[in-house]
Amino acid sequence: MKRVVIVGGGTSGWMCAAALARVSPPQTHITLIESDDIGIIGVGEATIPLLAEFNQFLGIDEHEMLRACSGTFKLGIEFIDWYKKAERYFHPFGFFGKDTPDIPFHQLWLKLNKLARDGVISKDIASDICDYNLCTRAAKLGRFAQPQGGANTIMSTMRHAYHFDSSAYGKLLRRYAEQKQVMRIEGKVVDVCQDRISGNIHSVVLESGQEIEGDLFIDCSGFRALLIAEHLKSEFIDWSKYLPCDRAIAIQTTSYSNPPAYTRAYAQKAGWRWEIPLQNRTGNGYVYSSAHLSQDAALNSLMGSIQTTPLHEPRHLKFRTGHRQTFWQNNCVAIGLAGGFIEPLESTSIHLVQVGIQHLTKWWPANGDSGAEKTRYNQAMAAEYQDIRDFIVLHYSATSRNDSAFWRHVRDMPIPQTLKEKIEFFQSSGQIFTKPDALFTPHSWIAVMLGQGIQPAHYDELVDRIPQKALVSNLHGLRESIRRTAESMTTHQHYLITHCTPCKSAS
Repeated sequence: MKRVVIVGGGTSGWMCAAALARVSPPQTHITLIESDDIGIIGVGEATIPLLAEFNQFLGIDEHEMLRACSGTFKLGIEFIDWYKKAERYFHPFGFFGKDTPDIPFHQLWLKLNKLARDGVISKDIASDICDYNLCTRAAKLGRFAQPQGGANTIMSTMRHAYHFDSSAYGKLLRRYAEQKQVMRIEGKVVDVCQDRISGNIHSVVLESGQEIEGDLFIDCSGFRALLIAEHLKSEFIDWSKYLPCDRAIAIQTTSYSNPPAYTRAYAQKAGWRWEIPLQNRTGNGYVYSSAHLSQDAALNSLMGSIQTTPLHEPRHLKFRTGHRQTFWQNNCVAIGLAGGFIEPLESTSIHLVQVGIQHLTKWWPANGDSGAEKTRYNQAMAAEYQDIRDFIVLHYSATSRNDSAFWRHVRDMPIPQTLKEKIEFFQSSGQIFTKPDALFTPHSWIAVMLGQGIQPAHYDELVDRIPQKALVSNLHGLRESIRRTAESMTTHQHYLITHCTPCKSAS
């Protein structure tokens, strides 16, 4: 396989081009086709920690990337009014406390809280589990520091992601890819030529009449899914019965003088509103269900809630949550929005691009249409989407809100069996079962389940091996050490000014 053709640019297209240029065999020729006349979605401004690994894989310096993309750091997401109105919780990226060789930390915390509920110890001793999480403590104080030290240090529990200008990130990757001989062709694809017998794509034809041949085609054409859907007819598995939000409004406003190191997600009448702080602006938006709220009402709600000055007119987006039945069909692989979409509540869109690329490079085919690699790829991607779907559904279904038709709907709707089983296990014993390579770790599931009011009936009885006095003393000491460590960090704003001031040429 010597000719790879990527149809579509933007963040997903240039992530593909950069990664393939980094690892593909020397004889592979990579071409990316994009049209300046076709806009990109370009509102993905928040990420998760695994993007740092992608940048390291490419050899892109973190501070350089943030300077070029006006980025800030992200330590987690604060959820406001999700379980109940006037209540909030934090989903941090870092780890809770410290596990013992036999017992996860949260089981120790569960017993501590039971002792407080039973009146055995003071309720002041049994605080919120996030008091044992350095990312949460630092975020609430407006502090930031890089993880450091050995595996047993408190600072090693820090994990971070980014808020950034995704369009600028795409431009950064374009420069990287073109330096590695990726060829960019400006043009709009108007026709696709397929083999009559195999159905494989032979070439794509541009509006100019130019024909681009390839052995493997990567569809990064966004929601249109030009290759995988329009021509290869891969069906779409619709998850709107689990995730009814199907619209979004996005608007950029002026920046905060002291941007927080976390995303805010505010539950609204028919969905939720995001607030994402960059260095040069703030990203705002409203994700909502069109069955429960009109576009005009959603726009009025969003514009009435933003706290800084708008920089442009609002953008209105339509979407369906779900994924293609086959991501890799014939000699075409769909990556990014062409392959599927899960609403941005946990900032997984760019991650799904990244994992699609990682699986493709792991099972790089000997030719453009290899059955074994294709089967493994489709299975892995479907499992990735399903795991993320369950995690997102949890935020909606585990609510006590009944103040609008939307919240009553999501509270009472059927949920996937896989999620139902996970909730039941946690309610029974506080145990979390995830696959070893799952995106969301047990720490993430614990944060959201507890935040959404799901409380275990019991803790693991192995905890009873630890003397009560030692348990209380050790957890109190750990909580105070985490507090002092967070307070010793520099401010997020100072770190940005020192290391990540945007380049004047970045735009």
